[in-house]
Amino acid sequence: MGLHLRDPELHPRLGELLTGMLCEMQDRGADSAGVAVYGDPRWSPPGRVSVSFVPPARVSTRAQGLLAGLLGTDVVVVPAGQTLVAHVDAAVGVEALRTAVAATWPEALLAGFGADVAVLKGVGHPRDLAEDFGLPAAQGWQGVGHTRMATESAVTPGGCHPYAVGSDQCLVHNGSFSNHATIRRDLRAAGHVFDSENDTEVGARFVADRLAAGYDVETALKELCGTFDGFYTLLVSNADSFAVVRDAIACKPAVVAETDAWVAVASEYRALVGLPGIEQARLFEPEPERIYAWTR
Repeated sequence: MGLHLRDPELHPRLGELLTGMLCEMQDRGADSAGVAVYGDPRWSPPGRVSVSFVPPARVSTRAQGLLAGLLGTDVVVVPAGQTLVAHVDAAVGVEALRTAVAATWPEALLAGFGADVAVLKGVGHPRDLAEDFGLPAAQGWQGVGHTRMATESAVTPGGCHPYAVGSDQCLVHNGSFSNHATIRRDLRAAGHVFDSENDTEVGARFVADRLAAGYDVETALKELCGTFDGFYTLLVSNADSFAVVRDAIACKPAVVAETDAWVAVASEYRALVGLPGIEQARLFEPEPERIYAWTR
């Protein structure tokens, strides 16, 4: 599910609305869940860059001190359930922060990074995870969420969606890619490093690779449709855009609701019923292989 807020007056309610959407989808996948939140001042303060990560064990004060020492500046580490979000002054740079987090916690899962996004992941029941994340209090202009029933890989934080492998980018996926092993091999040959055996991560890294090469989101998704086999509905976001695409057969469910105040996408309509003004929303089911995109 995903929510893009057009009305700034709704920004303080982003987390509340995302929580309702996530919990409505919990019976579609109750082993793990994740969310990407754009613009929350706790996790992504203006003028700072952040890295979201899931550490292998409890983080000590000494470890936080080592992180600050590597960067030569103060680092704020904000707990969000099983995930931690570290942020520093933007002048330090997000790549320097990623490198320092990886050096301090070599076994940590780096879940997301950028100037605007926090990516929170965990194993457990989605309703419990939302509370542990502190999601109901989150603010911002956009969010993406996913509840998982594992079919392609282990139940671990590394198997959770969203996959956020480019700065301020993320992708969630309902379905399966049948040729993911071949594409993973090609991406590895091009230098990409994978965190899981999940087929969704292959799609995320493919899209990130195309965006890094200068494609816009719509062109990257068109190329994905021509490269990947399988059944899927994909939702891709970055700090400024929000896009949805389904495969040529469109057998995986999806519904879009749009008003002047927001745009929302979910696998089922019931995830949308708590949104303000849903009674007046324009509702439609995305057409096969058509790219739907909205920009801030």
